[in-house]
Order: sequence, then structure tokens, then C-alpha cells
Amino acid sequence: MWVHPQFDPIALRLGPVAIHWYGLMYLAAFGMFLFLAGRRVQQAPYAQAGWSRRDVDDLLFFGVLGVVLGGRLGYVLFYKPDYYIDHLLEVFAVWKGGMAFHGGLLGVIVAMALFAKLRGRSFFEVTDLIAPCVPTGLAAGRLGNFINGELWGRFADPSLPWAMVFPQSGSPEPRHPSQLYQLLGEGVFLFALLWFYTRRPRLTGQVSGLFLIGYGAQRFVTEFFRQPDDFLGLRALQLSQGQWLSLPMIAAGLAIWLWASRRHAA
Repeated sequence: MWVHPQFDPIALRLGPVAIHWYGLMYLAAFGMFLFLAGRRVQQAPYAQAGWSRRDVDDLLFFGVLGVVLGGRLGYVLFYKPDYYIDHLLEVFAVWKGGMAFHGGLLGVIVAMALFAKLRGRSFFEVTDLIAPCVPTGLAAGRLGNFINGELWGRFADPSLPWAMVFPQSGSPEPRHPSQLYQLLGEGVFLFALLWFYTRRPRLTGQVSGLFLIGYGAQRFVTEFFRQPDDFLGLRALQLSQGQWLSLPMIAAGLAIWLWASRRHAA
């Protein structure tokens, strides 16, 4: 059994400026996106369609806006709508924390739709390009969660070799390090799956569909090991809010993948 190392959330101080680990994780996520998307636009289908490195830079700009705005609004609407109705000004208090992946995903979808419209591109051409470049950023975010000792897991059997005590939880009982489970699932595994899948040309929409299926499925599974939010607990059928939000993702991914396949066959 392990005890969380209790890392200092501040990675570096430069005079009065404090640089947090979580901020560095965001920078790492953006850097990896630029590198991987830069590789993607050099591949035959995208290079032949006129994609350039400047497009990658613009995609990152649109994506960051979608993540921040969508992630915050998603947290407000999906997790604490009653609270924020009574505290409207705190909707903008992002420094107090509170971001939701599913909201961020919706924000990115809107941002990519806008990008596609402005550039005269197909929506799924855009999302197929970026989908394999997203999981490494998700992995960086989960590493940030682990360093901060937040979003810990449910109670674990003490005999589990990697069970860990999180002092921030207020309990001395060992828990699952669910942040690391999600790092491996939505980060390493999903990246490997999508990057391998895109080694061969795929039908427009299939890569996007596989991303939704892959993320939704792994998130549904890892949520069984993650401690539900105290203010929500478990919902219907003893599933967490994250699991209920992941089910539509899986359904949408299957629908998109099948649509792409049938469209090609027709």
C-alpha cells in the first residue's frame, strides 16, 4: 500500500510568479497536439487537400477556446446547476476550479464546426484529423490530477499492490489511484488505438466515431473505480454522472461510424 507523495502543486516560482504543475500539464498538452497534428497534416490525404502547419496553429486556438468555455459551462450545467443559479457571478470564477470533460468536448465540437465553416472544410474531415491528437492531452490532464492529489478513487482492498492513501480525501483508507487508470485508458490506450487505426486511410467520420466509442467506453469502465463527486453521489442504476454522460458518447460514436460505412457502401 502506498501513500500519495503530496507533491507541491507549485512546480516553479519565478519571483512573485508561481507556475503550477497543472498549468504545465496544459502547456504539455498543447505542445503534443501541435507536434502530432503537424505530423497528421503531412500525411497524404491531408497534404493533398492543402492542409498546412498554419491550419494546425489555428486549430489549436479554436480548440483551446472550445475546451475552456465548454468545459466550464459543462461543469456548471451538468454538475452544479442549482448552485450556480444562485451564484451567477461564480460561473466566471474559473480559478476556483470546476471543468467537465463532456462539456469541453461539446465546446470543441462547436469550435471545430465553426473552423470547418470558415475554412470551407468538411466537419468530419476536421475532427478526423484532430481525434488521434487529443488523447495525449487528456493523459497530461490526468497526470495533473494525480500530482494535485484530486479526483481520487473509491476504496480499494488493502492487499492491492498499488492501492494508495490520499490524505486530501480525509480518510486513512487505501483507494484506487483512478487518475492513473484514466491516464492509461483515455490517454495511452486511446492514443495507441487511434494512431494505429489511422495508419491506413479511413472513411470520413470513422476516426471521429472511434474516438467517441473509445473514450466513452473507457470512461464508463474507469468510473467504477473513481470516487463520485460528494455533491452528486451515484445516480440512477448506481451509475455516476460521468458514466451517464459517457453513454450518449458511445451511441453517437457507433452511429457516426456506421453512417460513414453505409454512406461509402451506398
